[in-house]
Amino acid sequence: MPTNRQIAFELLAECPETRARAGILHTAHGDIPTPVFMPVGTQATVKGLTQRDLWEDLHAPIILSNTYHLFLRPGHETIQKLGGLHQFMSWPGAILTDSGGFQVFSLSGLRKITEAGVTFQSHLNGDTHRFTPESTVDVQLAFGSDIMMVLDECPPYPVSHEAARVSMNRTIRWANEAFAHYRGRIADSPTRHALFPIVQGSMFGDLRRDCATQMLDLDADGYAIGGLSVGEPRPLSLEMVEATEPLLPKDRPRYAMGVGMPDELPEYVARGIDMMDCVLPSRNARNGWIFTSEGKVIIKHAKYKEDPRPLDLNCSCYTCRIYSRAYLRHLFQAGEILFASLATRHNLRRYLDIMGEIRQSILLGQFPQYLKAVRQRSEQTS
Repeated sequence: MPTNRQIAFELLAECPETRARAGILHTAHGDIPTPVFMPVGTQATVKGLTQRDLWEDLHAPIILSNTYHLFLRPGHETIQKLGGLHQFMSWPGAILTDSGGFQVFSLSGLRKITEAGVTFQSHLNGDTHRFTPESTVDVQLAFGSDIMMVLDECPPYPVSHEAARVSMNRTIRWANEAFAHYRGRIADSPTRHALFPIVQGSMFGDLRRDCATQMLDLDADGYAIGGLSVGEPRPLSLEMVEATEPLLPKDRPRYAMGVGMPDELPEYVARGIDMMDCVLPSRNARNGWIFTSEGKVIIKHAKYKEDPRPLDLNCSCYTCRIYSRAYLRHLFQAGEILFASLATRHNLRRYLDIMGEIRQSILLGQFPQYLKAVRQRSEQTS
């Protein structure tokens, strides 16, 4: 690894017909095959699953946790005293933490933005707190995150070009302030922690390109594309990735934040994305929406009441090996906690399997055929 890098990205294969690539992300807590999907463990837990489920059964090499929620409860000082987030939650793999900016900016009536940062009220008890570009770095360093994110401003959709430009420029200023502080802190750190800037610009290609170009001066270990999945049409989200990705360094990982549905995963990879996260597999699981290799299963539907089949004949996860659709429907209708655990385990297995299929197709030089098959299947089931 180069001495000035906190993580290293090793590129193994590229698809000549698309922007897809396969690689390995080397971190202090293990090597991560890419492209990779990161399960979301917002409050130091993926709801309904144990760390053993994630590590030994699902083989997830990295998860995401949320700075906003962990800052409010139990607090970064507490987590640091208990050995950092890895030890606190007994997680052996890598951890990426977001800056908390998205959650703060979602509190439209409870926060105030200035050039110095954002002041907000806790949704838990109304207490006032402040995030600055520097403080969010300090909080994430206290967590011991392998990959940290800068504080950014995530504008809603839709928004005017001028409002998006002002927001983008603030994000760029904050990123520069965060990196200046981070480099001072990391110089004395015995452990490795990467910091990613976030490209913003709403749904305007010119702003996305401008933001990406200016972020290059930071020479970061990786780059994220934020402001996606905020209500925009899916084609527009992909268009913003297309506008951004060609400008980002080829030898660094690219992270699309908060995406997407199963059939969208290869679309983002085809546009050069290496890392993704999304709450959909776990949130939809709890609501009875199951992703399978043959499409979605809405488990509450009466047609599954006496269905002896597993959720997915093509899945070898614990849920599919042991339980029938009829039993899972019964658990859901009865409001049993076990349903959320079993359904979440399956949905995440489906997402991780998709990423494994994508990676293998790239390594074998078969990604265009894989992408074509996914698109055809999507058209047939839509």
